[in-house]
Amino acid sequence: MPRLPRLTGAATAALALGAVTATPAMPAAGKDPLVTDARVVAHLDLAAGQTPENIALDRDGSADLTFAYARQIAHVTPEGHTLVRATLPAVAHPATPLVRRAVVTGVARAHDGTLYVNYATGTSRTGIWRLSPDGGAPEQIAALPADGLPNGLALDEGRGVLYAADSVRGTVWRVPQAGGPATAWATGPALAPLPAPPARGFGANGIKVRRDAVWVSNTDRGTLLRIPVGPDGSAGPVETRADALAGIDDFTFPGHGRSVLAALNTGNKVVLVRTDGTVTPVLTAQDGLSNPTSVAVRARTVYVPSAAFTTRRDPNLLLARLRHFLGRG
Repeated sequence: MPRLPRLTGAATAALALGAVTATPAMPAAGKDPLVTDARVVAHLDLAAGQTPENIALDRDGSADLTFAYARQIAHVTPEGHTLVRATLPAVAHPATPLVRRAVVTGVARAHDGTLYVNYATGTSRTGIWRLSPDGGAPEQIAALPADGLPNGLALDEGRGVLYAADSVRGTVWRVPQAGGPATAWATGPALAPLPAPPARGFGANGIKVRRDAVWVSNTDRGTLLRIPVGPDGSAGPVETRADALAGIDDFTFPGHGRSVLAALNTGNKVVLVRTDGTVTPVLTAQDGLSNPTSVAVRARTVYVPSAAFTTRRDPNLLLARLRHFLGRG
């Protein structure tokens, strides 16, 4: 999640929905593109705060998005029909570091349909919130430091824990899935924002659990990190798996191996980061990206929300086709 400029203007009447096909990003000479058939399925309302920050996928191919500025969780079908599922409670005097507004950021989905989201407010309401699949109001299940900015969120149901990446404090917080006190699971310079220009203040950002490790992106440092999970659940040494990823936000694993599809927010790209460190653009602004914030894959469909935080143009949800899954390695 990058620095969020102030929204101005009144909300427009409704979402502009529909399918717009864009020209796929060109592959390297002599190579077939990994991602094809890009199309924007939902054009969202910037003035209403519908800036999609993060995504979790449902079994039927629909998506749940967090709308950062609107403090909302929205459900979007593959056809682009959008329904707001919940709105987080307003905060009278938000003081969130860097953004100075109350924002909903990361989202994770449990197998039973329960959604967990990060809410950053600069107050005691900062923390992890839960939304039942049966509806009802969201409830806070864990408090996180008010002077932090919880951003990405990942769920490890096998261990029964949630991991929240704090962009300001350079910390990965660990919280019981059922709720309870947060523990500073991993900290250190690799997770922290840069201490001086060109620092933007965003350290640990995106986060995913991959088998025996937690993976984290650091936006300021342009790095992709792997943190092993020990047998007792403790964090091992932080490993840098890729760098020179300017503006990296959240990411996903498009196959069984360790290759990653990552959203480069400020570069308006989604790139494939292979295990050997090579980086290949697979989607660009020509496909419809406008400050992409995260990536998800299900059944060879690629989902990319764009928040238009700095472009100020066309926040949207883009779908594309993954030509093949990437193997182990």
